[in-house]
Amino acid sequence: MRKSRYSEHQIVSALKRAEEGVAVKDICRELGISTATFYQWRSKYGGLEASDLKRIKDL
Repeated sequence: MRKSRYSEHQIVSALKRAEEGVAVKDICRELGISTATFYQWRSKYGGLEASDLKRIKDL
């Protein structure tokens, strides 16, 4: 499996910015990703904190 260009911390911070009201289109443009990638991240990591991700990764 290919390694992501973005760390889990970056992914979670992008998702939090979207929850705060920043347009998804703008976040995708800044990160250089497609909107489909953003929504895949949201389905996978939505509602998690960075500490939760680390705990899940350790399991």
